[in-house]
Amino acid sequence: MTLLMQRGSEAASLEMVRDVPIPKATRTYQPVSHEQLSTMLLQMADHLLPGFSHSTSQFGLAAEGNKMFGVHTLRSSDTSMGLSIGFRNSYDRSMSVGIAVGASVLVCDNLALCGDITILRKHTLNVIRDMESMALSAIYKSQKVYHQVLKDAEAMQSQEVSDDNAHRMLGLVYGRGIMTPRQIPVAQREWKNPQYEAFAPRTVWSLYNAITEALKSAPPQSIMEKHLGLHQLFSEQYQFMGVA
Repeated sequence: MTLLMQRGSEAASLEMVRDVPIPKATRTYQPVSHEQLSTMLLQMADHLLPGFSHSTSQFGLAAEGNKMFGVHTLRSSDTSMGLSIGFRNSYDRSMSVGIAVGASVLVCDNLALCGDITILRKHTLNVIRDMESMALSAIYKSQKVYHQVLKDAEAMQSQEVSDDNAHRMLGLVYGRGIMTPRQIPVAQREWKNPQYEAFAPRTVWSLYNAITEALKSAPPQSIMEKHLGLHQLFSEQYQFMGVA
């Protein structure tokens, strides 16, 4: 999976994330290390989610490493969907530390985030003190959100979609600002000729994954909002639960 494909963005390893210089703290600004955030979430998941095991961690960097987006994927033996924990951080004060939870489609690493972003505060002096309790809340919530996404996926798999209706939905996704003009051809191609056999059926689920494939090129400061907005839009249009 390539999390970031836009100009100035790149997929990254943990070593690359670790090597980004951390800015100095000031009287009003306390940086949170990209690596610290990633490690803390993975350790919490390991302790609080006993039914899941760590599968993969993926990262994207932009703005010379000042912006970071990552996803930890955890696997359960019960399903082909993994529990996903998305997180973001910045060193240039362009965005607050944030977490969103949901599911990952293991065959292609497409995200299905649901609910809200847990904002771990702006980078003020008390951010590290408060970060742990807010992250714990997000991890506790993740199982409930994950099981809701599984139900949503099942509902989407049961609904067929014609080409005309799929194209109307692509237009609506663009009109809502979830996809950019450059992402529309990617989603259309994935709908017309899906690269994964799992999305060959002409269903809402296949259309959803065509769009999430295109959203892999979203920039780190907005990628979580794009996925959350997509899930909410599909829940409205196709009348499944949508939010845990």
